[in-house]
Amino acid sequence: MMLIEYQSQRVSLWYFRIALVLFILQVILGLWLSINYAFTLPQDLVNVFPFSTARALHTNLLVAWMLLGFMGGTYYILPPECARDLYSEKLAYLQLAIFVGTAVTAVVGFLFGWTQGKPLLEIPLPLDWLIVVAALIFIANVAMTIIKAEVRTALQWMLLGGVTFLALMYLFGMPFYQNLNTDYYYWWWVIHLWVEGAWEVVTASIVAYIIMRVTGVDRKVVEKWLYVETGLFLFTGIVGTGHHYYWIGAPDYWLWWGGIFSALEPLPIVLMVVDTWMHVRERKNPIVNPLTWYYIIGLAIYHLVGAGLWGFMHTLPPINYYTHGSQITVSHGHLAFFGAYALLNLTIFYFAMPRLKGINKYQDRLGKWGFWITTIGMFVLGLVFGIAGILQTYLERFLDIGYSTAHLTMMFWFRVAFGVGLVFLAGVIITVYHLFTIKPSAIPAPEPVVAPASDI
Repeated sequence: MMLIEYQSQRVSLWYFRIALVLFILQVILGLWLSINYAFTLPQDLVNVFPFSTARALHTNLLVAWMLLGFMGGTYYILPPECARDLYSEKLAYLQLAIFVGTAVTAVVGFLFGWTQGKPLLEIPLPLDWLIVVAALIFIANVAMTIIKAEVRTALQWMLLGGVTFLALMYLFGMPFYQNLNTDYYYWWWVIHLWVEGAWEVVTASIVAYIIMRVTGVDRKVVEKWLYVETGLFLFTGIVGTGHHYYWIGAPDYWLWWGGIFSALEPLPIVLMVVDTWMHVRERKNPIVNPLTWYYIIGLAIYHLVGAGLWGFMHTLPPINYYTHGSQITVSHGHLAFFGAYALLNLTIFYFAMPRLKGINKYQDRLGKWGFWITTIGMFVLGLVFGIAGILQTYLERFLDIGYSTAHLTMMFWFRVAFGVGLVFLAGVIITVYHLFTIKPSAIPAPEPVVAPASDI
């Protein structure tokens, strides 16, 4: 028996399951990359499975499981938000089939050298068009569900705006420009405006929904904060793209615009943390599943530390002049992606998957182990990458020592990173196993207060 309001919410389950499998594969590829950094591998092995191929798999698996989580989360929350079933379950399954089929084809293609060559956007152009088809199906399904709904809420339009923005920005990464500076100029329109634009809108919308459902806090209060946070995310994030334009041949004014707005980017994240804390204090519902709360609060704190504060320090022009392209970037990237989006997806999964299995209150002991192992493990991993990056910056950019020589002094820290990565992988496996085998708690849960959808 499923504990859901609309049967069409079931389509989200396969999105979640596939995303979790890809999560494990992504971490395994990350461990292989750390081995490449930590040890000198036989050339014959490198020839068969180059570092560039492993990196493409690692980063594209990241994007794939993030998007699957967003899509599945959208399909889960949209029916109760619209007070009706999805416009078409068949379209949702067709979209999933196209997306997964394209992802599998891309992975096989990478192994045989079929790649566009752009970091994070290695998928060849023919496969790009299939992704566009899947995105158009997604937008159409979401839009038609909202249009046919009898109620109108801010969350509906935030979600539609977020997924449309996401799909639109992807188009700018598809052409290949002969001038490398021009190519990277538009490349950042995809990478940055996804991470600090479209994805933030989707994140804010989904977290707002979950907070309303879990806490019973009044919808008007949550939506007020949603407007403020989303507006600030877009205001600071769009112009903040300039911190990627410092050293690619763009006009000098980006040093000012990028620096100033990058300094403002932590502001909406701070508000999100304050917002979350206020909802915790003002909640009308008892905490039924503490683990879901762990993820909500962990998401807010990690988002602030990894994406906000670490990004702020790293993107100021006088600092970034020395640190760009170093392992400090890797440190920031891992902490930011895990804190802002991996924890978001896991929050969605722990909120929705038990309900899709008819479980209101679930056993969470094993899941708590997974939570603490992964969150502490990623923090330590980010710290290790940061130490390696500071060492790299000093040796290469201050002492002008060559990369290969400097790398020899960094290998110890990559071996530490490999060990920490093994612990992190154990936490991921525990978390995924718990989600796939989640069981009801013997203690019954109290009835929650549900925040009703209000016309706007």
